[in-house]
Amino acid sequence: MKSKDIAIVGILLAIGAILRYFLAMLHTPLTPNMIIAFYCLAIILIRPKILEALGIGLVAGVLSMLISSSMFPPANIISEPIGALVCFVLYAALRERTKIAPSITTFVATLASGFSFAAIAIIAIGATYLAKYNGDMMAFVAVFVPIVVITAVFNAIVVQFLYIPSSRVLLRGQE
Repeated sequence: MKSKDIAIVGILLAIGAILRYFLAMLHTPLTPNMIIAFYCLAIILIRPKILEALGIGLVAGVLSMLISSSMFPPANIISEPIGALVCFVLYAALRERTKIAPSITTFVATLASGFSFAAIAIIAIGATYLAKYNGDMMAFVAVFVPIVVITAVFNAIVVQFLYIPSSRVLLRGQE
């Protein structure tokens, strides 16, 4: 990656981390993971190689883990690279086909990240966490799925909204 691309990724991940931190301070039932939105935007804008996208996801996972109030923060180290890889592959497939490729890509990447996070967390601390739901897996799913889907919709809107001006700025810099 060029140093300019690394700077763009760093800035976008920092913005996502700051937004996530401040949103978590609100103590709402739903805290959108803005880091996902901003690593998707970074991948969409700079179009890294696959291993670079994986690296972006890994850095995002560490950031998410450090500022997370979730049930099992270390799951982010696996779930965010999964989301980044989904973003990389899906955007490569859709970017020439539709103008809403950024939002579709971000929506699906957020779902991949969120559901893989849940699967990892349930495997790692399932019995402890499910005790909050009286051992009822369906109660957990009923709470967790809407959170992931709402976050995916929110992230998709944010990325689509930010994509147009940020891509124009990057094009200007290449002139």
